[in-house]
Amino acid sequence: MRRLRMTRTALVTASTVLLASAAAAVAMPAGAAAAGCSVNYAVSSQWQGGFGANVTITNLGDPLTSWTLTWSYSAGQTVTQWNTTLTQSGATITARNVSYNGSIPTNGTTSFGFNGSWTSSNPAPTSFALNGVTCTGDTTPTTSPTTSPTTSPTSPPPGGPADITVNSATRYQTVDGFGAAVSIWGSAWSTAETQTLVGLGPNQLGLSIVRTGLSPVSSEWSTQVNALKTAKSYGSNVKIMASPWTAPAAWKTNNSRINGGKLRPDYYDDYASHLNSYVQYMRNQGVTIDVTSVQNEPDWHPDYDSMDWSGTELQTFVREQGAKVQNTKLMVAEAVNLNYSYTDPTLNDAAARNNIGYIGGHLYGTEASGRLKPYTLTQQYNKPVWMTEWNLHEADGSGSNIWGNPSNQAVWDETLDDIMRSVHKSMESNWSAYVWWYGKRYYSFIGDGEAAYGTTAGAPLKRGYAFSQFAKYVRPGYQRVGLTKSAKVSPLEVTAYQGDGKVALVILNRSTSVVNNAIIQVPQNVTKAEYVATSQNANAASQPAGVNGNQVAVNVGARSISTVVLTL
Repeated sequence: MRRLRMTRTALVTASTVLLASAAAAVAMPAGAAAAGCSVNYAVSSQWQGGFGANVTITNLGDPLTSWTLTWSYSAGQTVTQWNTTLTQSGATITARNVSYNGSIPTNGTTSFGFNGSWTSSNPAPTSFALNGVTCTGDTTPTTSPTTSPTTSPTSPPPGGPADITVNSATRYQTVDGFGAAVSIWGSAWSTAETQTLVGLGPNQLGLSIVRTGLSPVSSEWSTQVNALKTAKSYGSNVKIMASPWTAPAAWKTNNSRINGGKLRPDYYDDYASHLNSYVQYMRNQGVTIDVTSVQNEPDWHPDYDSMDWSGTELQTFVREQGAKVQNTKLMVAEAVNLNYSYTDPTLNDAAARNNIGYIGGHLYGTEASGRLKPYTLTQQYNKPVWMTEWNLHEADGSGSNIWGNPSNQAVWDETLDDIMRSVHKSMESNWSAYVWWYGKRYYSFIGDGEAAYGTTAGAPLKRGYAFSQFAKYVRPGYQRVGLTKSAKVSPLEVTAYQGDGKVALVILNRSTSVVNNAIIQVPQNVTKAEYVATSQNANAASQPAGVNGNQVAVNVGARSISTVVLTL
């Protein structure tokens, strides 16, 4: 598997988040006795001349069966419709409910999202009105009812049957993160590019693992220091993983960095010292190397940096030398297709097993080999599995500039059906991490600026937005939990995760049909719902989500990947 080299980088500026909230009034249906509500208006993403916003309505009065929300902009902003009935007249915006979010019970909420544009500034609205009445932020009596209400004001309307039921009592693996590699042989990511890849802000991708190469030449170790320091300081709980492609040539049986060749046993202690020296060097630069692999692809011997090991040789090295590599956790051993013969010997040797923290492997050929599934031996010994490399970009055939077209169908089909499906299957296999190949490349997460492929250096690409549906919202430490699905949502591929008082569901709809009004049910009442989707024509765009107690209703677009984050 030839590794394509990176090109020179350029700066990209990350957007900032603007938040606003306000109170609004509710005009109740005829005969109602009380009105009141609050509105949270949040700018979820902003870029030059454009923005995305989420609006959440909380009904403090009697139940509503339909609603119209109005507000005005003070700086000439304009809006476009986004999965709700939304119109604009001058500075005044009118949003009306759609079929699935018209009912809001007492103390219930509903949400919708939209995109808009701005010129000189983008201040949040300061006043809202619901059904024509300005809110005071309190519950206000209106006319006395002429008949007794048929439903108690404090009783929520009956909920519909759940389509996706989250069972947080059923627990699987703890997630360590999702990531990508810096250039192994080329230049480093710039500060701005690193921030785009690891940041959690608008148009940032939320990676939580950065993989770097461990060169056999110590003078090359400084190349990635600034990028790794930025990732650690700017990102949230970012882990750094270092992978060596080869030992120094003089220590190998073929006296070469390339074409495989084995590490001579009389140099095992030198190699352990070499790995340890790298970890301590980075530590002195302010970069903790959380995971250090013993070898990248011990079963692949190409005409570039590489080194050959057997499973028993890895076992011997880790057992006898592993404890010498300090302030990091060792990984064995990143075989091309997670070939168990390279990892089972270490797992079955208690002394060797105690010197490692992780089992690693690459995705090339893993599914065809029948190993895209839970690795039983790692679960027995509580060693997390990381998928640490995959690279696929066959959509363009011999290569073309389709990668710079954000709505190109071939790119999207490969991204959804191959890349994102593999992430989903890895999570279902109880693996704890998924690390893509280069984060910066024309076919990857941010562009590299190569003219032949049509991408802009440092700018997020479609594949990056799709990957962020996992990376940005399923954070390190979250635990995958169980779920069941109804027949209505059978085309959807769903995994659920719990952590930080939230439940996050990642939903792949690889079918050509929209699934409307999919009801998600969680064990506790939902206080806030965030719904974001990427498709051929949308990049991590906010979507509406209706909340009713412990249920949330969403429309799942055809050929999309989306994330629903529920705050409990």
